[in-house]
Amino acid sequence: MAFGQPKIEYKSNAQIRKMREAGLVLAEALDTVVDAARVGTTTAELDALFEGVLERHGATSNFKGYYGFPATICASVNDQVVHGFPSDYVLAEGDVLKIDGGAIIDGWHSDSARTTLVGTPDPADQRLSDVTEQAMWRGIAALATARFVGAIGEAIDDYVSSVEGEPLGILEDYVGHGIGTEMHQAPDVLNYRSGDRGARVKPGMCLAIEPMLVRGGIETRTLEDDWTVVTTDGSRASQWEHTVAVHLGGIWVLSAHDGGAAGLAPFGITPSPLKD
Repeated sequence: MAFGQPKIEYKSNAQIRKMREAGLVLAEALDTVVDAARVGTTTAELDALFEGVLERHGATSNFKGYYGFPATICASVNDQVVHGFPSDYVLAEGDVLKIDGGAIIDGWHSDSARTTLVGTPDPADQRLSDVTEQAMWRGIAALATARFVGAIGEAIDDYVSSVEGEPLGILEDYVGHGIGTEMHQAPDVLNYRSGDRGARVKPGMCLAIEPMLVRGGIETRTLEDDWTVVTTDGSRASQWEHTVAVHLGGIWVLSAHDGGAAGLAPFGITPSPLKD
């Protein structure tokens, strides 16, 4: 470890399997919330649904109480990029909703986010979400063969830059991260090219890969609640995220029901679940 750099926590196979348990609970909770995200539903109602799934499985939230955060999910609407509070806000036709949540099982964390479009979406918002989701999978696919974590951001940046049509911005102030016994750990996982190759990829490394894209400029500001991040120009944003493990047999998307099989198939990559 170089002087001054935070230590990376490498997990055993047994610990990765425990994180998979948390990831499956989280996937179910996100399914429940996305299915319920309709016109007329409040984001506070979605938060309660998410919390109910965690409770049924004996899991706890890694968001609620985190530096005082008041809820189990971040519910960020339209120009809100991330860290939005669930509230009595009533979802409306065409809203772009980002749901970011996590779960803990026996001290092991998972973290995942999805964008859902309420009602009939604006085609430009649908494109934004689709490109962001695909960028996430490009980053995950890059991890499968990467020597250094920086390859993830390079793959995301190269893809987003290559998409035809209206340019989309990649936020640089908010990045992915390591995850394990804590929600946020080393190393940082950039979503863009930086010239920094990052940490070496090794078995036992678990990462939350989470690109955030916007339809306008990448400048953001934080609202008076000291949490909610919005785009300065009011442009809409999308976030997608999965928790991914690296082990001797390959990679495993811990927060995807199928371990990442469908998302990775276009890249010729098959996830490698650890056997019990």
